[in-house]
Amino acid sequence: MELGNNNSETHDDMSKIQQTEEKKEQNGRRKKKLGGIKTMPFILASEICDRFASSGFHANMITYLTQVLNLPLVQASNILTNFGGTSSFTPLIGALIADSFAGRFWTITAGTIIYCLGLLCITLSAILPSLRPPPCPTQENCTEASTLQLWILYISLLLTSLGSGGIRPCVVTFAADQFDMKKSSISSLKWNFFNWYYFCMGMATLTALTVVVYIQDNVGWNWGFGIPAIAMGLSVLAFVFGSPLYVKLEPGGSPLTRLAQVIVAAVKKRKTVVPEDPKLLYRNRELDIAISVHGTLLHTDQFKCFDRAAIVTEGEATSSSPPNLWRLATVHRVEELKSIVRMLPIWAAGILLVTASSHQHSFTIQQARTMDCHITHSFKFPPASLSIFSIITMLIGLVLYDRIFVPFARRFTKNPAGITCLQRMGVGFTVNILATLVSSLVEIKRKQVAAKYNMLDDPKAVIPISVFWLVPQFCLHGVAEVFMNVGHLEFLYDQSPESMRSTAAALYWIAISVGNYIGTLVVSLVHKYTGKEHNWLPDRNLNRGRLEYYYWLVSGIQVLNLAYYVICAWFYTYKPLEEDCGNVEEEDSKIVDKVNEIPYERLNEANRHGEVELARNEAV
Repeated sequence: MELGNNNSETHDDMSKIQQTEEKKEQNGRRKKKLGGIKTMPFILASEICDRFASSGFHANMITYLTQVLNLPLVQASNILTNFGGTSSFTPLIGALIADSFAGRFWTITAGTIIYCLGLLCITLSAILPSLRPPPCPTQENCTEASTLQLWILYISLLLTSLGSGGIRPCVVTFAADQFDMKKSSISSLKWNFFNWYYFCMGMATLTALTVVVYIQDNVGWNWGFGIPAIAMGLSVLAFVFGSPLYVKLEPGGSPLTRLAQVIVAAVKKRKTVVPEDPKLLYRNRELDIAISVHGTLLHTDQFKCFDRAAIVTEGEATSSSPPNLWRLATVHRVEELKSIVRMLPIWAAGILLVTASSHQHSFTIQQARTMDCHITHSFKFPPASLSIFSIITMLIGLVLYDRIFVPFARRFTKNPAGITCLQRMGVGFTVNILATLVSSLVEIKRKQVAAKYNMLDDPKAVIPISVFWLVPQFCLHGVAEVFMNVGHLEFLYDQSPESMRSTAAALYWIAISVGNYIGTLVVSLVHKYTGKEHNWLPDRNLNRGRLEYYYWLVSGIQVLNLAYYVICAWFYTYKPLEEDCGNVEEEDSKIVDKVNEIPYERLNEANRHGEVELARNEAV
């Protein structure tokens, strides 16, 4: 169909697009004064305190429940398992709230306040005698915590879980939002930020495993819980105090709703033929401006079935009302869905990695308790503290990676980050396999020494082999974290649509939660079906078990997972992003050419002109 007054409409289109571009430039100039490195102390304080508090809880909470609240071991273990599962799933809820309407700043603020309230509750239970049962030093015929006392515990754990849901998915993405991701120099800084972020988390965990646990065991639970509560309260003040410095991106509406709209629109047009020329698909920058601050996603040839959602039908072309997003989606929104679909196979590979390592720490502690832990004649190394070698290795590895490996790799790859996030994750998968194989070799060595000294049938015997034989596997796990965990976070941030980054970050925690549950299933099945006489994972005597077989099984799972990951990474397509052009005159000339060549893109002007040329190919 013909469009009347083509030149006038072309001029109107140019003016409208220019106004949109000018608004973006003004916002960009204003945001240049905000954000940057000066915001990092305020932002990271919240996540550091979260990790500091949660690590202190997880390391010694079982002791508080069994020795202070006098709960049976199974009940206490189930409480902590449920608490851990809830803490890993609430980030998805917090991410949806942040991306939908609240924004990351207010979600983090609310999360830290709620977390602080949870810590105050459990601190009060440790201070006030009426909120805990009478002491029971003998641990025999003890009075268990009453219903009221347990409800105080449940409320505090629930509040900390909800608080984590607001903090964990938003802090890393909110902090990365403070930098301009479009420039290659800042892209390198962003990569440094993810290393820096994980370094801070490692320091917080290391401090909690040493200082907080020591205070809880030797000073008292009131200070053991009170210090994290005070730190979280200070983090709330610090984070809010830095508010004037932050870049605060507006939420773009519910990401799940937008994804559903694209799917529904594609299903409704399932019989419509997709145009061969992607330029015929519907685009509307004004409609997408709130969800494409850093640039518009370009069309890709993958998953073309979703492109049907962006086909303009005859009725939609002549309609004077705004487009019904449940029947017509822009290319940008279609590509958002494609980006999520492309990410899921890569994300899923991280689940089995968590599955493989979920129980290794527990089994390693059991091994360590049968080994010689003496450093001197009078000092024994605590078996539960072996994980500090993994953390220390990770901290050192992050510094070496950032200062040595990245500059060296950059010479060959020309990549500001040294290597891509997918390559980094692949190295982490490989190193983790080596760590598991080393674990099996150490277990074989431990049992050989036990057999040599006829100690296989004595589960309480101290085998004359140093506990520090276990250190190499912890160090390898630390190296794997440098590559895999940081690379995983960076991948989820980079490749997710900018309006869904909090939701994508929540996937990191969902992978941990699902991986732990699958790990529990694997251990249960191995224990159930490997017999009673030669059970791989015996209940009492580890010396008569076949723990090395379990490690080989886990290694095999990881090898298959690595092969799966390599295939997914090989076929993975990075999301294409059209960044805003800084040269206004050059952009204007492009707009003129585009409007003259493709007049159907003026569908977003239908409210003014009442009709628009149909965007379809001849087969439609």
